[in-house]
Amino acid sequence: MIIQNGNTIHLQGKTLSYVMIRNHEEDLLNYHFGAKIPDMDYASDPDINKESFPFFRAPAEHPNLSSFPQEYPAYGRAEQRHPAFQLVNALGNSITALKYKDCRVLKGQAVEIPGMPAVFSAGKSDTLEITLSDDAIGLTVLLHYVVFDEYDIIARSAVVVNDANKAIVLRFAYSCCVDFPVGDYDLIHFCGDWGMERGLQRTRLHKGMKTEVDDNTGRGSRWNNPFVMITRPETDENHGEVFGFNLVYSGNHSTVVQCDHNSHLRVMQGVSPTSFRWELQAGESFYTPQSVICYSSGGIGELSREYHRFYKNHLMRSKWVIRQRPILVNSWEGAYFTFTEDTLLQLAKTSKEAGIELFVLDDGWFGKRDDAKSSLGDWTEHPAKFPNGLASFAKKLNEMGLLFGLWFEPEMISPDSNLFRAHPDWVVRVPQIEPIQYRFQYVLDLSRDDVCEYVIDAVAKILATVNIAYVKWDMNRIVCDAPCEGYHHRYALGYYRIMKALTERFPEILFEGCCSGGGRFDPGVLAYMPQIWTSDNTDAVSRLKIQYATSMCYPLSAMGAHVSAVPNHQTGRITSLKTRGDVAYTGMFGFELDLTKMTAEEKAEVAQQAEFAKHIQPLIRNGELYRLRSPFETNECIWEVVSQEKDHVFMMACRVLTVIMRNRYFDPKVRFRGLDPDAVYEDAATGARYSGSLLMNRGITLSYEFKDFATVNMELRKI
Repeated sequence: MIIQNGNTIHLQGKTLSYVMIRNHEEDLLNYHFGAKIPDMDYASDPDINKESFPFFRAPAEHPNLSSFPQEYPAYGRAEQRHPAFQLVNALGNSITALKYKDCRVLKGQAVEIPGMPAVFSAGKSDTLEITLSDDAIGLTVLLHYVVFDEYDIIARSAVVVNDANKAIVLRFAYSCCVDFPVGDYDLIHFCGDWGMERGLQRTRLHKGMKTEVDDNTGRGSRWNNPFVMITRPETDENHGEVFGFNLVYSGNHSTVVQCDHNSHLRVMQGVSPTSFRWELQAGESFYTPQSVICYSSGGIGELSREYHRFYKNHLMRSKWVIRQRPILVNSWEGAYFTFTEDTLLQLAKTSKEAGIELFVLDDGWFGKRDDAKSSLGDWTEHPAKFPNGLASFAKKLNEMGLLFGLWFEPEMISPDSNLFRAHPDWVVRVPQIEPIQYRFQYVLDLSRDDVCEYVIDAVAKILATVNIAYVKWDMNRIVCDAPCEGYHHRYALGYYRIMKALTERFPEILFEGCCSGGGRFDPGVLAYMPQIWTSDNTDAVSRLKIQYATSMCYPLSAMGAHVSAVPNHQTGRITSLKTRGDVAYTGMFGFELDLTKMTAEEKAEVAQQAEFAKHIQPLIRNGELYRLRSPFETNECIWEVVSQEKDHVFMMACRVLTVIMRNRYFDPKVRFRGLDPDAVYEDAATGARYSGSLLMNRGITLSYEFKDFATVNMELRKI
């Protein structure tokens, strides 16, 4: 709900209030972001007009905005903190002074952002558009706020418009800025690398501290995910205030957290300013991506559930968001590059016998690719491996009763490829400097229309001629050798253009994002693909932390989670098939191994896992997640999923390292959350019955096996 009351604008969500006011100088200030407060005109509140040093100000002087919370601060006049944007104006300087002009409300709408994904409304939101301007230099900034009555979420973005008669140069523009009142805060962010994505980091913010959580690899999120939380020091999983910021963007991103000399906290999120430059001719505009900000007074867990609900209903557009997804086997760790059509068909036959529904052919199926050194860009069947063509192979799989999925890495080009020999100028490179190779490959220049059209046409030709049900879209290297400042944003726009074209042309195909593992796990990808490969690290113990941290913002239905071989190919760790299956159940379940090399007993267990994964998937996809014990803080990882109706429950627990045998009476009990306290729940495996209130208020003791990496899972039904 959007309420205008005098000089106050009040945005209301389910339990939140976001309040802005205009002062007598027409500066737009932030008054409140947090739990819901009454509606009134807060512009007359004397507290907002207090300054740090009022005795320095003569009656006619402008207020010192460095002491005020601002909605979209500019640097250089009355504000000396980190600005939300900076440009070189038509007069040749960087001084700007934005003033409030007007606002309008778009009822039942969500703003669209040209060339980029954004949240959608379905008639359940209103959008506030505020116009700020600096008439002296011919600059307009439009601030957009998409507000949903049913959620404690606001989607924010900005548009910078050049109204001057000369060009201006934009140095950076953040999507949102929030100034918090003086207080004690923690920053939680998620950093990592290949095989250890989204490691949870929590830091106390101190006076005089400025932190930037950013990624400038050209592809987004592996080093630092575009998601941060600001919490109170006492906030934990179930209690306390927390504020989330998540950028709907898959390129270079930045979140600046500044606690100034007076302990004022400022948080800004948007496109990274590193090596950014965008020239705007007269009348042109620059659109920032959307920052989805969220508030919870019920701890980090409630914030997570709010993001999960919101993204599934108002960001993820694929038909597969609500569909049952097939249980798959991916050929990569089972075959790598060494396979023939016959060996793949044998693996497929064994997989089908185990109840698997989708066979995914990974890298090595195209051009002359027998290793990582050639053929990226040549998206035609490998003639030696598929002498009868890929369509014939897909038909054989379909006749077995299997769906067929295929791996692509369309943003890449190998030096040893027909495409490179025909178009060496299509590589991202600085003129007259040899581009850097990673993994024996270059990056295609997606800032070019002809390159984007080639990628769209090459992939579409395969999808239109082969019966493909699933696409794994990979991207295995950073984007370097940028030929100009601002290039990475142009690259991101090209990527979105391609994804929009292909997902709209082939809406029945299930697309899964992948970027050398979880290197592009962000809401920009989720807008087109309903699931993302969480990490190339398939070790079950490593996945406890990776999946736990990923779930802080992203739904379980977005996380690809597979059972792989042991010793694990990334860590060398040996875990039981049960442990691997239990951990994978809490994502979009699949297998990544060669089933033909398994014993009869192992194949039977795989069949049981596939059957149970099909059974439990609707709950994992649609239920509410409760994290009961953290692998970052304890020797255990425990999470629970509860259906919307509170009648179906799944709990998975893993004790990483065994502890000395002792009386189980002394083991800490696990207390469930989110159940119906008046209901009785029955354990589907044992028939044991528990009241909801007992499970939540007293808890139960879990019976782990006496070994490392032991897991327990429970399925409960209300009776």
